[in-house]
Amino acid sequence: MSAQTVGRRWQFWVGFGVAILLIAGVVSYFASSSPDGLDSATLQGCQVVEAEHGEQLTGNCIAQHATEHPMAVSPLADYTIFGHADTSGPAGIIGAVVVLALAFGAFWLIARTRRSKG
Repeated sequence: MSAQTVGRRWQFWVGFGVAILLIAGVVSYFASSSPDGLDSATLQGCQVVEAEHGEQLTGNCIAQHATEHPMAVSPLADYTIFGHADTSGPAGIIGAVVVLALAFGAFWLIARTRRSKG
């Protein structure tokens, strides 16, 4: 493989990484805070009412049987950092970096395994 080909590959991957980080860090601020299709479907038949200890559901719907997810207390839950509302951009960047690192590591291991067998 020529040095020029290797250079172009690295340029592609660097550009790809920059694009991912821009999308994760900037576009995430424009995401809708309205419920998505799944949320609205599980809330059919109920009303959300403000109560003393937060929101409560009245009526009969699927969402009344929902429990808190075990990862709800994780540092990046709800696309924020430790629940701070204005941190969706940095949370997106952290998430993207973690996913890219895991994917890169997995592909590197696969390639290494294939090279050692061949």
